[in-house]
Amino acid sequence: MAASPLEVRTLSDRLMEVVRDMILSGAIAPEVPIRQDALAAELNVSKIPLREALVRLEQDGLVVSHANRGFFVRGMSAAEAEEIYELRLKLEPDAAAQACLVADDAQRATAQRVLAELNAAAAAQLPSVGPLNRAFHMALVQPGQRVLTAEITARLHVMADRYARKHLEHKGRHLTAEAEHLEILHAWLARDADAVRRLASAHLEHTLRDLREEFELEAAEAERKRAS
Repeated sequence: MAASPLEVRTLSDRLMEVVRDMILSGAIAPEVPIRQDALAAELNVSKIPLREALVRLEQDGLVVSHANRGFFVRGMSAAEAEEIYELRLKLEPDAAAQACLVADDAQRATAQRVLAELNAAAAAQLPSVGPLNRAFHMALVQPGQRVLTAEITARLHVMADRYARKHLEHKGRHLTAEAEHLEILHAWLARDADAVRRLASAHLEHTLRDLREEFELEAAEAERKRAS
């Protein structure tokens, strides 16, 4: 019996999430052609839903397509990091500040639980750190009932995921992030909107400063190698 439209859509959504997580984790390398035949075989799906997933990921900014060359994972750049975090700074602190004022007990418990799971995953260097980091930040925003803001913020978080992972690669940074997250959460639970706004902004600005330094060091190293 043929699958219903709902079942087809659910399969498509799940496949997009699987491929997205492969991209974010680095399992699919950037700027290298995505071998659709091999990937479809690996995931045990046909090429049609896989191509649909890649088209949707292109709309999300993770994949680019080139005529006669296929799909590629977008490379990371300092310019993109600047744009992503500048957009997050415009939306996220205010959204979290507003959400803390209206969050119910279940939503407050969710934020606490997700942060505990994130801290445990970060300490164990588990691959779930990226999704849990996104989940924590979104748990602070979603109670605000600003649907469009939450949707845009969620998309920015997907695009920021690889940069957040890059930022956390340096030893000890997960401890700094953990302390900043906890401070934000305490203010959020206390319904201190001004403190949430200030702390969330400082957290994002701190991450962006670290990323700027990393890209500058990488650029200097690349220039040194070209000159040698």
